[in-house]
Formats: sequence, structure tokens, C-alpha cells
Amino acid sequence: MAAIKPFLMFQGDAEEALNYYVSLLDEAKIVSLSRYGPHESGKEGNVMQAVLSLQGQEFICMDSNVKHDFTFTPSFSLFVNCESDQEIEYLYNHLSEGGKKLMALKDYGFSKRFAWIQDRFNVSWQLNLSSD
Repeated sequence: MAAIKPFLMFQGDAEEALNYYVSLLDEAKIVSLSRYGPHESGKEGNVMQAVLSLQGQEFICMDSNVKHDFTFTPSFSLFVNCESDQEIEYLYNHLSEGGKKLMALKDYGFSKRFAWIQDRFNVSWQLNLSSD
């Protein structure tokens, strides 16, 4: 069986989201990106398919050429174990900007510092301070 990869479907802002994640996260990169051309099913210039790598985990991403009544759900999220207070605060502040704080950054008992947020692209993130 080939590798199983998460798939993120955006609606016109995939490239902006990908560039944003690459700017925030160490070891993040856009592995490949193809765009819709003229006379193709999607809006010319939008992302037809991209591969985003976050800490070695690859995600397939695209801009849907069909407008849907749904978007991402917080029940599927990206879980990030942060190594320092500075790292978790940096990600929390930037990823929550323009988004929603589903669980504020604080001690919840199961974690000394934890937050659950939905970023401005509606992608959900769980941020956890690793305990060593």
C-alpha cells in the first residue's frame, strides 16, 4: 500500500496558507505545487495540487474548484508538541491571529501548557508543551 497522507482542501487560499505555515514552522516546506491553467476546471492560478511537508509529515493540499458549504472541522487537527514556552507562545499567538481560540493556552491538568486553536484558514491545531 502506498503512503497515507492527510488531505487539506482550501477554497481559494491554499497558497497563502501554505506560505504562512512555512514561515511559522521549522522544517516546513512546499515540496511541490501545480496551478490550474487556462481552460482547466479550477480558477487559473489557484493551487491544483501541492505537497506540504511539516516536520517530515506530508500533506496534500488544493484549492477546490467547487464551492462547498463545509470547511475544515476542529475534530481533525494538527497536533504539535512544542519544546519550549517560547515556541508554544509563538505558535499560539501567530496561528490564533484572525482565527478562533477553542481552548486558551493554559494548564489543563493533562498538560502543563496546552491550546487548541483554529487558524484564519479554518485549520485546527492542538499545541502542547512537551514534558521531559
